Amino acid sequence: MSPERPPRAEVTPLTSRALADAVELDGGGLSAVLLDLMERGESMLSIKDIGSGRHVYASAGYAALFGRPSDQVVGATDAELVDAGALSLLRAAEKAALSRPAVQVAEHRLEQDGERRVYKVTRCPLPHPEGARPRHLASLWVDVTAARQREQQLQQALAQLEQQQLAAEVQRRESHDQALRDGVTGLYKRMQFDDQLRREIDLSSREHREFALVAIALDPLSETVRSLGEEARVRVFEALGRLLRSNTRAMDASCRFDEARFAVLLSGVGLATAHSRMEGLRRQCATQIVVLDGRDFGFTISMGVASYPHTSHTEAELLHAADSALAEAQHRGGNHVTLASIRFERG
Repeated sequence: MSPERPPRAEVTPLTSRALADAVELDGGGLSAVLLDLMERGESMLSIKDIGSGRHVYASAGYAALFGRPSDQVVGATDAELVDAGALSLLRAAEKAALSRPAVQVAEHRLEQDGERRVYKVTRCPLPHPEGARPRHLASLWVDVTAARQREQQLQQALAQLEQQQLAAEVQRRESHDQALRDGVTGLYKRMQFDDQLRREIDLSSREHREFALVAIALDPLSETVRSLGEEARVRVFEALGRLLRSNTRAMDASCRFDEARFAVLLSGVGLATAHSRMEGLRRQCATQIVVLDGRDFGFTISMGVASYPHTSHTEAELLHAADSALAEAQHRGGNHVTLASIRFERG
């Protein structure tokens, strides 16, 4: 067993008179020691007459704030020591200190020799020995400029570190996203698209909402494109990628399945809306002009639109329905949008 600790002695706050008796000094001797300690500790003390606002005491350090000796500060008011802007702030802080019985702490910024310094100021009315209203206000000033500068530097360092971390995270996400996208069109690759398609099917099944899947294929390229070779084909794919990205929302997904086949997943969209949006995309593609080596050319696409769950009830059925509608659009000569047939369940 651990030994019992002796009971903690009660500590009773000492009055100024009891403190003087305890250290065997009279009041004047104790005051002199405390004032000397404040000066050596770089604290600056002033005492003002509340009625007149004139200083009745100013330590050497306090007087140095205003570039004067103590005997030139004693008898002076703040209006004779500071500018109008600082004067209004000092008066407001002193008024607050006189309106409350507790010690009040404030911060003030003073311009000194072209440098702005920060002071923490503790104010307290001095009690009248006969219990009357206080006649004097004591203010203890401490220069906290260096501490505030260190705090500001720390905040700046933390903000810079946070910005670096955010930039690194953005770069990581962009690198990850680029790995999931086709380098020519900027569209998702098949694996990423399949993952999103499965999530959309799960969401649709749980929330009983519709979404559309669009199968897209480039129609046979013109003789101009074929004569210009591979670079012209790349320009066509780049243009199609831009149009697909600009015609889909953040919750949608566009994908390049293979060399000339693409797909779009339209979240929360039914057949009619999907058909209208894809018809607009078809017209944009048909009027798009691609330029290479001073020669311009265009391209067209065919699209098949299916929806879940109206045209299909599984992922495989949905892909098949979109492909079948695409094949019908191509059979009609291309540059066409075809809807998959809606399935009707027998009762």
